[in-house]
Amino acid sequence: MTQSFDHFVDVLVIGSGAGGMTAALRADASGMDTLIVEKSPKFGGSSALSGGGIWVPGAPSQRKGGYSPDPAGVFEYLKTITGGLVSDERLRAYVDTAPEMMEFLEKSSSWFEFVWKPGYADYYPELPGGSARGSTINVPEIDLRKLGDEEQNLLAPLALAPKGIWFAPKDLRLFYQVRQNWRGKAVLLKLIWRMFRARVFGDRMAAIGQSLMARMRLALKEKGIPLWLSAPMIELITDSDGAEGRVVGAVVERDGKLLRVAARRGVVVASGGFDHDMVWRREHLPLLEKDWSFGNPAATGDGIRAGEKVGAATDLLDEAWWFPAMCWPDGRLQFMLNERMMPAQFVVNGAGQRFINEAAPYMDFAHAMIEGQRAFLGERRDGEKAVRHIPCWLVTDIASFHRYVVGGHLPIPKVPFAPVPTGRKIPQAWLDSGIVKSADSFGELAAKIGVPADELQRTASRFNELARKGHDDDFNRGDSAYDNYYGDPTLANPNLAPLGKAPYMAFQIILGDLGTSGGLRTDEHARVLREDGTVIGGLYATGNASAAVMGRSYAGAGATIGPAMTFGYVAARHIFDNSPQSNREVTA
Repeated sequence: MTQSFDHFVDVLVIGSGAGGMTAALRADASGMDTLIVEKSPKFGGSSALSGGGIWVPGAPSQRKGGYSPDPAGVFEYLKTITGGLVSDERLRAYVDTAPEMMEFLEKSSSWFEFVWKPGYADYYPELPGGSARGSTINVPEIDLRKLGDEEQNLLAPLALAPKGIWFAPKDLRLFYQVRQNWRGKAVLLKLIWRMFRARVFGDRMAAIGQSLMARMRLALKEKGIPLWLSAPMIELITDSDGAEGRVVGAVVERDGKLLRVAARRGVVVASGGFDHDMVWRREHLPLLEKDWSFGNPAATGDGIRAGEKVGAATDLLDEAWWFPAMCWPDGRLQFMLNERMMPAQFVVNGAGQRFINEAAPYMDFAHAMIEGQRAFLGERRDGEKAVRHIPCWLVTDIASFHRYVVGGHLPIPKVPFAPVPTGRKIPQAWLDSGIVKSADSFGELAAKIGVPADELQRTASRFNELARKGHDDDFNRGDSAYDNYYGDPTLANPNLAPLGKAPYMAFQIILGDLGTSGGLRTDEHARVLREDGTVIGGLYATGNASAAVMGRSYAGAGATIGPAMTFGYVAARHIFDNSPQSNREVTA
């Protein structure tokens, strides 16, 4: 079958997140002519909006820090949390290759600096193979001015921090302790200094996901790997109209023209999930009410659909990287992370009852919301009365408001013109929003959030009884090292204390997410598969365009980006090793 093309490369990468860029760097190091095309006018994808953590047990920086998790233990850990949804071959490929991927990047460019600081536990550290020390790898901050003209092309967070404000990974945890110890106060002083430097010296420092993707882009520029922005992939091209066709390229729109781009060795789909296609998402999970995704605004599933059109199978399309959140009236989403680990609070459903360990990993917390809401919508089979779980409500007291960072409020004296709420009074704008309720009794609060007053009072009494005793017998909150991370280190149980005097407050929690986690079905080489398990030649996928190697779980902070980068690397390596011209050495 003879076809005409407008542009020729060895490897075509679709998407400019961490997975796509890692694939491109590995392909280029193998001597393959590589091109990245990006639908958006901005590069970085959801990786640029993320916390920038990379979950890689056994990473070089971790080994240098004196800790080397046993690969067999890590495999057992992943096998346990994925519950049989992911093949042993894919899990082993991740465990074995992720450290190799990071070592490759470190050697490939001086822009890559990876650091490991122990203490951010895996999300299930008590399981065999889990780690209380954690395996989350980060990058240091970077001045975005180093990007030059490319700085304007980096996808910026949807909610921009005030000029000069940036958090290194460990800063955030300490910042939440601003009223508990001197280290929290030191972080506050650092933030003030950073704002001063930004205004006086023009610093444009960025950390976490922004730093990761800036470094990725700088490495691409260093290698001369082209990146086409505002160049959406329209469809994949195969060498045959039949079911056994091999993918040989893609149609890409650039400058208003449709170009047929030939990929002589392979196409890597790294275009992200379908975070913001609500029709498609509700088809697989009807209980979703609104678009509450923190994911890349351009993520609408183009790569997944293109794969389906050439015969690809999909999996886990009802799943996402869930994250409980608050949604303000203007549509602004705000993570609810440390609030769920505060001591004097509990979360209730529509019955006014607790239903989970509030400090649990956010995927587990959200899955409990989903299970309860499914029952509420009529899927309950055991005959019990079902109640609403979306939204649910976090209930706390005024003392917590004065002691902990809650809803973005900083518990320090009122500071005029501060970029975040400060002072001892509950912001009136919060109360006007309807997202935050305040009352002088649990009965009055129950009426405001629409739950039975007697049940809310009973829940509060039971919770306070357990808190005074020092152990959560109902849901074991505080038993896990993960629970403790954002808790109050001055308490015997960092996650448990009784609620005190009124006024009481309730914060509405909705079902947010960091992006979808279902997509094209792949094997241990990142090759895209058909429903019968056969391989679609020439087609690979990674990141949120593929069904997650984490299944329906989440191993630890960075368990989205770690697999995206690893299987981008795996894809490029497999393309090189299995193409006719793969007789050249890989060079950094």
